[in-house]
Amino acid sequence: MVTETQPPAPSETDRLLADVNSQLAEGNFNITNAQQLKQMVESLADSRGMVRLGFVEAFGKIGKPASPFLLEALANHPNPVVRRSCGKALAKIRDPQAVPTLINALLNDEDTVVKSSSAGALARMGEAAVPKLIEVLESADYPQTAKGHASWALAFIGSDAAEHLYQAIHSESEDVRMAVVGAIANLVHEPGNDQAQEIILLALKDESVNVRAEAATSVSQLDPQLGVPHLIPLLEDPSQEVRRRAILSLGKLKDEAALPALTAKLSDEREEIRQLVKVAIAQIQKD
Repeated sequence: MVTETQPPAPSETDRLLADVNSQLAEGNFNITNAQQLKQMVESLADSRGMVRLGFVEAFGKIGKPASPFLLEALANHPNPVVRRSCGKALAKIRDPQAVPTLINALLNDEDTVVKSSSAGALARMGEAAVPKLIEVLESADYPQTAKGHASWALAFIGSDAAEHLYQAIHSESEDVRMAVVGAIANLVHEPGNDQAQEIILLALKDESVNVRAEAATSVSQLDPQLGVPHLIPLLEDPSQEVRRRAILSLGKLKDEAALPALTAKLSDEREEIRQLVKVAIAQIQKD
């Protein structure tokens, strides 16, 4: 990155923001004025949050013509405050061409807030970002923090990512399958989306403990008549975490059909399991 420069004086920044907003309101903003667009990017270093937000909103109104300037700054500007705001502005513009640079920032920027704002922008990109987000999850080279951001972005994208997710459930990567199950849980209530339900139920038998645990949590989003019969066998899963998640989901589903199986677990040898079972039974009997 280049050497950090001093941000414009507050009075200069205020004047620029007023001019930009006036031009946008009057419909005569010149998208070919590279100097003004660069000045707007530099003004994202302002110490006042509302001023930075004003420029972010303005970039959103300008749209894709601003993308090259924001992408250059996101990749190379020395000031993390500027890079953070660039990510937020790109989230408003939703230019698919931004995906590679946003992925690079998510993976490699030294500032955690820049990583988060890049993840937020990727989430707003919709389907265009899905293949790259899945690649992040598939790679063994990236940290769990980056994978967590990618998983969140996929879940946020939701139905626009559905077809990619349905294919990715067969990935050899445990991280991908976990993310798919978590994201698909948001789709189960959409009319006619039986495939989402089928994938969650299939994941209950996954060889990975972590995938089964994620699926056990996601089953709480299903209809109780469908979910409870598939959760009860998990009360005997070899993994305590899977058993714990199954108990929690049974409590959330509030179906009395689960009571006999839960009652039998009141004599479990593990104190945590017994306490969770008591809570789940209380949830079911509450109504």
